[in-house]
Amino acid sequence: MSDFLTIAMPKGRIFEEAADLLREAGFPLPPEFDDSRKLIVDAPEANMRFILAKPMDVPTYVEHGVADLGVAGKDTMIEEERDVYEVLDLHISACYMAVASLPGYQKTDINPKVASKYPHLAAQYFKEQGEQVEIIKLNGSIELAPMVGLADRIVDIVSTGQTLKENGLVELETIVPITSRLIVNPVSYRIKDKQIDEVVERLAKVVEEE
Repeated sequence: MSDFLTIAMPKGRIFEEAADLLREAGFPLPPEFDDSRKLIVDAPEANMRFILAKPMDVPTYVEHGVADLGVAGKDTMIEEERDVYEVLDLHISACYMAVASLPGYQKTDINPKVASKYPHLAAQYFKEQGEQVEIIKLNGSIELAPMVGLADRIVDIVSTGQTLKENGLVELETIVPITSRLIVNPVSYRIKDKQIDEVVERLAKVVEEE
């Protein structure tokens, strides 16, 4: 098992798209792979083992060497600031980070509040804009914050904009485009460089062709 490459992947859509990329790159993943409810799934023919984790936890597994590789959104990479190498933009699960509010919002100097699941990213953005705000961390349903008066604005992931629209919010500013990235543990890259380089090169070829 030590010769296996261990890859941490988030559950859900990113996992499915990343698995498709690996198959297109010629790695034989088992048919039942996508439907598995297990947290650790082996793909012996591909010489790989997969850890299925929460998106925010993927860089942690990679940083601590539990996983050699990982697939993580750029939003998570910015927020977590983990000691890993970002080696390839997979161009999957594209979306973007944006600021939104209720219609008619006007900036004031009176302690503006911003709710987000990404407090570090949000704080960094507003600091760069020269605006001092109070960041309120929420773990879900960020759109609710302006509706109940908890915050004036939110910073959140936007895909189609439908969720904002359905909750009566409007987009104010785009912060950064988001796609999923292939990340590598620095020690693993030294020990398993040939294996990892092969994965990166084969995936890069698929990404370029698409």
